[in-house]
Amino acid sequence: MARKRTLERDLEFFGFGIHSGKPVDLRLIPSDSGEIVFRRSDLKNSEFRLSLENIKTKNCTMLVTDQGKIQTLEHLLAVLWVYGIDSLTIELNQEEIPSMDGSALHFARAVQRAGLRELPEEKNLQKITQSLIIQEEEASISVDPDAELRITYQIEYEHPSIKKQELSVVVNPKNFKKEIDSSLKLGFIEDVPTLQKQGLALGGSYNNTVVLDKTRVVNGPLRYPDEFVRHKILDLIGDLSLLGNPVTGHFIAKKAGHDLHLRVVRFLLENPEYLSPDDNR
Repeated sequence: MARKRTLERDLEFFGFGIHSGKPVDLRLIPSDSGEIVFRRSDLKNSEFRLSLENIKTKNCTMLVTDQGKIQTLEHLLAVLWVYGIDSLTIELNQEEIPSMDGSALHFARAVQRAGLRELPEEKNLQKITQSLIIQEEEASISVDPDAELRITYQIEYEHPSIKKQELSVVVNPKNFKKEIDSSLKLGFIEDVPTLQKQGLALGGSYNNTVVLDKTRVVNGPLRYPDEFVRHKILDLIGDLSLLGNPVTGHFIAKKAGHDLHLRVVRFLLENPEYLSPDDNR
């Protein structure tokens, strides 16, 4: 059986929230608790446990309780899930995880440098046992049994720099480092005024977003020719981490987003006949 893991040492980051625009200090603190706990030092060290019932979406994945919120969880959670870290205290002094360069690269490389420590507690492993599909108009996510965690994602935009992109990746640390963790978020210039009126994208910039006007990428070059679909896979990995334990299965997403990602997570957790313990790993 696999065992739960934490970091070997503290990690510290400083950056700005991509939505709030506010400066934030972030610390990842090793823990033997066996769970991931968020702590807002600016709210008298209030703690937020990572529970699906407290998860909401608004252009990102956020943790919301009566004490406050912590938004833009997905990139950091993706890194922790891929590297098998399930025991950690995440301390920050603002409402948002810093965006860093807009990818998961800084978090992933720091975790690799810090190293991991196994805990005595065993980790529960899961597998998809039945196929399913959840659909919202043109968007859908289907899930099938598989011997590994595999994600296939398809996006389609009329924009000439995006068009139709599709990629399938077996999710493991090697592939995550090579294919996914450095992919950047995309943003359209024409959407900025509307987003900012909603209190979003206040910290978005050419330094943390691939920006597009009506015809081209404004601040290239891209890190990958199909960067946009790779970043969608990054977001889905982060949202799937809310399943709580590692899982094997093939997730096939088409034109999806955070809302649909989380609908699938909720369905799986509420319908255990589709998700069972995997005692063979």
